[in-house]
Amino acid sequence: MDITEERINNLVDTITSDYENGRAIDCIKPFKHPDEDILINIISQLRSIIFPAHFRTKTLKSCTLRNNTSMILEDIIYNLTEQIKRVLRYNCEYENNCDEKIAYKSRELTFAFLEKIPKIREYIETDVQAAFDGDPAAFSKDEIIFSYPGLFAIFVNRIAHELFLLKVPMIPRIMTEYAHSKTGIDIHPGASIGKYFFIDHGTGIVIGETTEIGDNVKIYQGVTLGALSTRGGQSLKNKKRHPTIEDNVTIYSGASILGGETVVGKNVVIGGNAFITKSVSSGARVSIKAQELNFKYGSSKPEKKEIEQDETWFYII
Repeated sequence: MDITEERINNLVDTITSDYENGRAIDCIKPFKHPDEDILINIISQLRSIIFPAHFRTKTLKSCTLRNNTSMILEDIIYNLTEQIKRVLRYNCEYENNCDEKIAYKSRELTFAFLEKIPKIREYIETDVQAAFDGDPAAFSKDEIIFSYPGLFAIFVNRIAHELFLLKVPMIPRIMTEYAHSKTGIDIHPGASIGKYFFIDHGTGIVIGETTEIGDNVKIYQGVTLGALSTRGGQSLKNKKRHPTIEDNVTIYSGASILGGETVVGKNVVIGGNAFITKSVSSGARVSIKAQELNFKYGSSKPEKKEIEQDETWFYII
């Protein structure tokens, strides 16, 4: 045995011994983990069903819409059922069920989810319309469907949210974190979002699990709909930690709206960089106070200048 082989063997012994410490990262489940690549492919297949004229599965050559749809659905049913089987035992309700019961439940959950596709398409159509109506830079609805990261993040969230409502473990979060990695937009699958939702630009947006968003809401980059504090950890589980945003609200860039008891009423406009931890009554226009800039040149005394603010100050895009 040469020195390299010996060192490799020693490393293997050391690492495998380290697996025996009983930590969360050491646990090898008696069932398989979900496959992220397969779930990403399912998102792609669902996209081709939600937008049949825009995204087609390259492996299918048939020009018949019904045949294509049937073949894609069969593939989704097989793969999604298998992935749900893998994660269902993470739910303590099913932990000790036999394989036959797990298989049956997984198939039922898959069909229950797929039956929501018309609803998802109904909502997505309104999201496309909201983006077109709300963005003067939009060339066409096709451009929005093909290229807007906000719409992609919303699309994935609407899929994941339906799985979340069916209490499917892990898979909804894996899906939304994939969208997060692609777009920089972080929407928890538990967030409830109404129709005509428009995310403009999008980078840096965070929407927490218990957020509730009404119809006709528009938000810009850097907005946080978050919790006041998560120091309570698991004791806060299943509690309302994130704000409620009612209908016809616009939230401009960099604004933070925090807290489970915080309600932003209908027809409110939240100005850029505002920091809100209390409810806002319907119809209000919220903006920050005048900011002050400090200019320092060498050892001279800092020169202070107040930023002039006109009526359009809080419309930061």
